[in-house]
Amino acid sequence: MRSETSHQQLLSRRLRPLAYALVAVVGLILTLTWAAMQTQVTLAGFLNGESLWSKAQKQAVIDLDEYAAHGRPEDLAGFRRNYAVLLADRQARDAIASGRFSHAAVESDFARGGVIPEAIPGMVFIFQYFSGMPYVREAVAEWRSVDDSLVELNDIAGRLERGYASGTLDPGAAASERMRIAALNDYIEPRAKAFSLDIANGASWLGRVLFFLVLCVAAVASLLWLRLAQHILAGIRGTEERYSLLFDSAADAIFMVDQETGRILDANDRAAVWLGCARAELTGVELSSLFAAGSPEAGEGLLRGADGTTRPVETQSSLVAWGERQVSQAIVRDISDRVAMEQERKIAAEALASIAEGVIIADAERRVTTANAAHAKLTGFPAQALRRTRFDATRTLPDGRPLPQSLWDDIAAGDNWLGEVESRRADGSTYPELMSISTIRDREGRPQHYVAVVSDITARKADRQRLQHLATHDPLTGLVTRSEFERRCAEAITRAAHERGAVAVLFVDLDAFKVVNDSYSHAIGDALLMRVAERIRAQLAPHDVAGRIGGDEFTVLLADLRSREEALLVAEAMLAALARPFDLGDYELFVSASIGIAGYPLDGNDAVTLIANADAAMYVAKTEERNALRFYTPKMHADARRRLKLASELRQALARNEFHLVYQPSVEMKSGRIVAVEALIRWRHPERGLIAPDEFIPIAENLGLIRQIDQWVLENASRQLAAWDEARLPALRMAVNVSAGSFGHPDFLHGIGQALRDSGIPPDRLLVELTESAILRLGEDTHRAMQTLHNLGVAVAIDDFGTGYSSLAYLKLPAVAYLKIDRSFVTGLPTNPNDVAITEAMVAIARSLELHTIAEGIETEGQHDFLLRAGCQEGQGFLYSRPLPPDEIERLLAPKTTRGKRLSLVPPRRA
Repeated sequence: MRSETSHQQLLSRRLRPLAYALVAVVGLILTLTWAAMQTQVTLAGFLNGESLWSKAQKQAVIDLDEYAAHGRPEDLAGFRRNYAVLLADRQARDAIASGRFSHAAVESDFARGGVIPEAIPGMVFIFQYFSGMPYVREAVAEWRSVDDSLVELNDIAGRLERGYASGTLDPGAAASERMRIAALNDYIEPRAKAFSLDIANGASWLGRVLFFLVLCVAAVASLLWLRLAQHILAGIRGTEERYSLLFDSAADAIFMVDQETGRILDANDRAAVWLGCARAELTGVELSSLFAAGSPEAGEGLLRGADGTTRPVETQSSLVAWGERQVSQAIVRDISDRVAMEQERKIAAEALASIAEGVIIADAERRVTTANAAHAKLTGFPAQALRRTRFDATRTLPDGRPLPQSLWDDIAAGDNWLGEVESRRADGSTYPELMSISTIRDREGRPQHYVAVVSDITARKADRQRLQHLATHDPLTGLVTRSEFERRCAEAITRAAHERGAVAVLFVDLDAFKVVNDSYSHAIGDALLMRVAERIRAQLAPHDVAGRIGGDEFTVLLADLRSREEALLVAEAMLAALARPFDLGDYELFVSASIGIAGYPLDGNDAVTLIANADAAMYVAKTEERNALRFYTPKMHADARRRLKLASELRQALARNEFHLVYQPSVEMKSGRIVAVEALIRWRHPERGLIAPDEFIPIAENLGLIRQIDQWVLENASRQLAAWDEARLPALRMAVNVSAGSFGHPDFLHGIGQALRDSGIPPDRLLVELTESAILRLGEDTHRAMQTLHNLGVAVAIDDFGTGYSSLAYLKLPAVAYLKIDRSFVTGLPTNPNDVAITEAMVAIARSLELHTIAEGIETEGQHDFLLRAGCQEGQGFLYSRPLPPDEIERLLAPKTTRGKRLSLVPPRRA
């Protein structure tokens, strides 16, 4: 084949007879093959139908016999289904034999009989025109011979159904019916086998006939065509070889396509390689089926390979005459590289348009060539307005200076630049912008274009500033945090060192702030802290700094002083301001503060030291007086170190068994006999000797050790009382002091019960002494805790009554049975009229509420006499006895051998 028209016409004339012959041979073979295939499909339908019919017949007999034997409805249903198959086939057969039938009805009957749909038309044709064909005739006869027997089986099924339904079917009748079923089956079965054999023989006979017919026709036709082809092809072989060389060596894929059918007549090797298949496999394939998209005649499209991959191509077609028909020569060129470049360009354009950041592309002179929509939205400048203007003309450094030339030199040298600039909008306003600049270079490496990506960082900077503020300021009060305070203090110290000035640090701690939290709520406590912060700031100059470094701990930095003593005026003003009442809506609270002052350069050279020393001075102020201020002295620091060491040693004191108990008797005022003892803890330090409770109990409370100490006291006091009982000493009441931290702990009540169980002492001989602050700390759970103690049988004494908030409501709580009059009211008796009035009032209140009164701190006979006349029932004090170890208590309680009376500790009354 050649592309020239003259050659095509010549070739067409030479190949025309060969083509005609080939078409005839192929058509004849295809026709015979189609006929053979249809016949085979029909025979397959026969065999399939025969198989289904035989199975249905056998199963029908089995189901009917089972139904006759057992009367199960499912057996009858099975028989009905199989009989329906047999009946459908018979109806179709008889209808065709009558010559007057509906094709649709017959096909429907065969379909119900299970015949494959493709075989039904052929079966109808054979039954209608070839029923006398060998083996078919015999098969139909055998089929008809069992019709009556099948009808009789159906009649038997009906009789059995009626008999079982009415209950009149006796076993004899059922057995008779089964015998008849067996007889009918014996009649049907050999005929059914003969029917199957005839159908199989007929299929075999017809297959052999068709095979030999097709073989003979194909052989004759092929011989004739081969002789013709040999003659014609010999003449054109040389021309074909020359054309094939050009055809196969082409860089593009070439398809020769029949213009009428669109099928490929030939293709070159390039086409086969692209499609991933053999060249011969392409012949006869529709060219359009090879394209996943586009037209196979002209234009761009996608050529699909055998593995499913596609290749972008461009097709050009031309028509040439090939004999009497038109042939299309399609030349397909691979355009993958071009499409990839276009796709990359499109993606870049879409990305530029859709990116959230503003993008500017400028030429080597920094003149804008294009900008995306995000940049126009960001700045208000449309892309056309910016074209040919320098993009750095509307941008400066954050301090207002233009972008320096060194920046462009660095970028030209190959670096990218990222930094913050101040950008101007179209309306003249400015905003902070983060800009990144990179370059696109030519082949010589020189900048050809600049690409700038910009974004508005106004919100980001605001967030950063807000985070910085949160990191350096207390969220509740707005004051600076410890780290920020230390940083500013260090800066102030540096300035003071250069200017030979002074700096003062004030450490402010609220007095009894914990009581506010416990008495009201943490919300009220937070509100109070905010108001305290406001009052502290109000006393400061603009350059002074206030910070919050703990729950109720504040620090103040006073800079630019000549000496630390100048801080005294500010501290006194602060104390006065904080002493004024705080109006918190429903509450009016009074608080005070303790302030410690330390200054540079006298008390320290760095921020941490000044804060620590001011803290030490504050501790002294709080310990000695409260609502006071103190300047730091070196002795304070030594005391602070001593407290720290004591705190460390206190943690080990329990484990080392360094604590012991002493017991102070409580005597009956009228008789002078000992009725109770109060357990008091003492710490025998291995190096420092005896340490008073006033020194280590506050430290234990701060360290959270007080609960373990209270539990230790409770357990040991209970065991000691049990030991005295075993020694048959007079029964005493044991009083133990419980701190606020222990009373508010969830395990406190459990610890009371456990101590009672372990020691075995009666609950009514254990007295729990609580201060008003301990009860106040428990808040809403106070009543529940008191009720639990009352249920246990343990009494409670209100200790130091009158020195705290003195709420009379506490005296009505369950378990409260004792009222202790504090030593501060006893000391002035009987000469101080105020102490006299207060003591008499407390005794009267206790008497009216049926509470037992105990006065503590009695040291003189006058105090004893007054309290006895006032009606106080018990007393404690040095007048009677100091706190004693257990063995001394035993000697006091031991009966006198001479007179049989116990020791009276009350001096005899004077005449």
